[in-house]
Amino acid sequence: MKTLYISLICLLLMVSCKSDTSKTPISETVKELSITEKIANAHGFKNWKNVSEVKFTFQVDRDTIKGKGRSWTWFPKEDKIKMKTDETTVEYIRNQMDSTHVKADQAFINDKYWLLVPFQLVLDNSATISEPVIINAPISKTQLNMLTIAYPNEGGYTPGDAYDIYYDNDFIIKEWVFRKGNSKEPSLTTTFENHKDYNGIKIATDHKKADGNWNLNFTDVRITLDK
Repeated sequence: MKTLYISLICLLLMVSCKSDTSKTPISETVKELSITEKIANAHGFKNWKNVSEVKFTFQVDRDTIKGKGRSWTWFPKEDKIKMKTDETTVEYIRNQMDSTHVKADQAFINDKYWLLVPFQLVLDNSATISEPVIINAPISKTQLNMLTIAYPNEGGYTPGDAYDIYYDNDFIIKEWVFRKGNSKEPSLTTTFENHKDYNGIKIATDHKKADGNWNLNFTDVRITLDK
């Protein structure tokens, strides 16, 4: 009888060990984020999937002259767009547009790119991204991280363009250089400043040249999330 008890105890111990082993958590390998993902996330890209509507006015002020501006309403999940200026109002859906919408769409792509540069780094699959380097920024002259996003020579409204993106150690964009056609010389150099948070989306609302008398800016910004 004693032998029987010992056998039962051993059996129970074996079953218990197997049960405990099966409950041991399996460690998962966490994928390291790329630099572009870190930049996008620092500007709120994780919240982009919840955005249902984007409103903003794009304008360029020179000296004391205020730009007329283009006001946009964009429903990104439907890619439905409305543009309003002093002269006209245009509405269209990007995958259904015709030749009458091309000029407005060119303006939209330009203005939206300025608004959401950090997100374009991860959304533009056709672009080539360089390895980052540490270099003196062109306007502030301070050391920042820099990478280049370059577009192919075919496709899109402005093929072959390149942008040098300067960002700090928190992955916030501080300056950039636009090089038309990937030219060696800068076509336009501006700051990224006056960042504001709109429902978790961080946007630089001012972009100034070194002389301070030119400012591409965004007003009336509103980001609406899904309910």
